[in-house]
Amino acid sequence: MDDPAAGKRVALAAVAGAHGIKGEVRLKLFADSAESLARHERLFVAGVERAATVRPDAKGATARFEGISDRSAAEGLRGSLVEVERDALPPLNDGEYYHADLIGLTCFSKSGETVGSVVAVENFGAGDLLEVEKVDGKRALIPFRDGIADLVDARIVLDPEFLA
Repeated sequence: MDDPAAGKRVALAAVAGAHGIKGEVRLKLFADSAESLARHERLFVAGVERAATVRPDAKGATARFEGISDRSAAEGLRGSLVEVERDALPPLNDGEYYHADLIGLTCFSKSGETVGSVVAVENFGAGDLLEVEKVDGKRALIPFRDGIADLVDARIVLDPEFLA
């Protein structure tokens, strides 16, 4: 894909609430582990870049952000996304992808006809699903599996039979 990192941020967690009285927050992780988030010294929280320290805990992770020093300020971040710049993420091997790189890709039929674009990627436990907004404005979920939806040269080639 051509520079998928350009100008993108990727959400790795969300603030679940305050932790204690000194401004720490509990995080709901979207990443594999707290360690994958902790390796970043600066994170975007609620759209603002801040120095951060993250540590694993029994329920996921706890974080402290620069400028957040009391429980009230921490509670004010509840529901905020914790993001990193896409280009700060580790490089990928062939065949690997970040969900953020798929969003916005145009979807084509195997014959080359434009059928829509990817608006979201979901995973409910059985594998990734692409939410495709079709050219008529309707949306459908389609399994991101070989032969059904394939990533080919920064575009999705799919079998339109799977679009409801």
